[in-house]
Amino acid sequence: MEVIEILREASKKIYESVKDLAGTEDAAGHFGIGAGGDISRNIDIIAEKTVLDYLKKINFECIVLGEECGKVELSENSKGFVIMDAIDGSANSVRGVPFFCSSLAFATDNKLSSITDGVITNLTNGEMYWASKDKGSFFNDSKIHVHSKEPIYKIVGINTSGATSELMQKLNPIYEQHNHTRHFGANALEMAMFARGLMDIFIDLRKKIRIQDIAAGYLIVKEAGGLLLDEKFESLDADLSYETRVSFIAAANQKILDDVFSGIKM
Repeated sequence: MEVIEILREASKKIYESVKDLAGTEDAAGHFGIGAGGDISRNIDIIAEKTVLDYLKKINFECIVLGEECGKVELSENSKGFVIMDAIDGSANSVRGVPFFCSSLAFATDNKLSSITDGVITNLTNGEMYWASKDKGSFFNDSKIHVHSKEPIYKIVGINTSGATSELMQKLNPIYEQHNHTRHFGANALEMAMFARGLMDIFIDLRKKIRIQDIAAGYLIVKEAGGLLLDEKFESLDADLSYETRVSFIAAANQKILDDVFSGIKM
């Protein structure tokens, strides 16, 4: 079985395991602090266990880098890393806000740029975004591409949750100049929607994003033709360490990037 099929099947199993759990009392709980630094909720634990059980069952030789479980070596002869955020948007899932997803990616080396496959599944309805390197990005069975025409409404996705006052001041011109700003609470799913052409740019400059949050989105965005840059407007790359935190900008094209960041000093 190809890696992308393994990730897609694992994502389907996550959806089946949590689709009736979100928004219920059983979704919450407090299971300590996960490897990624956030509180682990019951829905997170169930979703991760679903993936780990499946990978063990099919004897997939890999090292899992999970947001909650941390580093789990499933083989001494690993073929690479499965980078797992089984529930991205945990706060939404616990409260029942219908915007959260799973994010699974596979990397052959200790760098974002070595990711070969990625899957993001909308866990409210089972819709799936996926990509394999040099093969394009897909939404369910349809190939997708970032928005390429002049947009009727320019949609600017921007995550400023917990941002410093200094960063908010720096980004204020974006809010002043662009009426249609959005953030829904799950970076991975927003990256996927951007890749599908539903947003024109997606920005997160808080230097808080973990690799698990963006690993699958990284490949899906690039395979959909998007620009993916760091805060210095250079091509985004990073190691897969749990200590790594990144900022990023996903833009449909250079024109939109220049327009949105006009007059902003980074």
